[in-house]
Amino acid sequence: MRNGSARGDEAWLWRFLGGLRPGQVVSGVVASIESFGVFVALDDGPPHPVYPGVGFITIPELSWRRFDDATEVVSVGERIRCAFLGVDTYNGEARLSLRALSPDPFEEFARRVQVGQGVRGTVTLRVPFGVFVRVADGIEGLVHESEMADVPEAGEEVGVVVTGIDAVGRRVGLRWA
Repeated sequence: MRNGSARGDEAWLWRFLGGLRPGQVVSGVVASIESFGVFVALDDGPPHPVYPGVGFITIPELSWRRFDDATEVVSVGERIRCAFLGVDTYNGEARLSLRALSPDPFEEFARRVQVGQGVRGTVTLRVPFGVFVRVADGIEGLVHESEMADVPEAGEEVGVVVTGIDAVGRRVGLRWA
């Protein structure tokens, strides 16, 4: 423990967390990457009595884009800026969001593209119920199996028509052009 007793550090921790406001931008260093999220040692924060950092980013709050591993987004020792979301009172952590400080690519896509519009994309994944096609950076839509006759391979560029944009569910429906 830094600067005194565990009891003093715990009081410092709760004073610090209580002083943060939702949306406030905080900075720190990635202290640890786990399968469930990322611990951040905040610049102005106290040490956490248990965890590697007083800040924590859940996997969904790392990026708007799909990724397989948190190390594709951040690395241990990297300096980052995040938005403060709230306090996890159970774990005594500042819940943070890295993605909140970048524009949402889905909102941009929904503003720019209309239902019925043709777009080009790249097949990313074949699944039993259809084919996913990347139609913009960070945006994939589904061509349902009922629309499929010839199924292109992953990596092929294809023409598709947008059949639906679900802003709440963050889904894009497609059919072949």
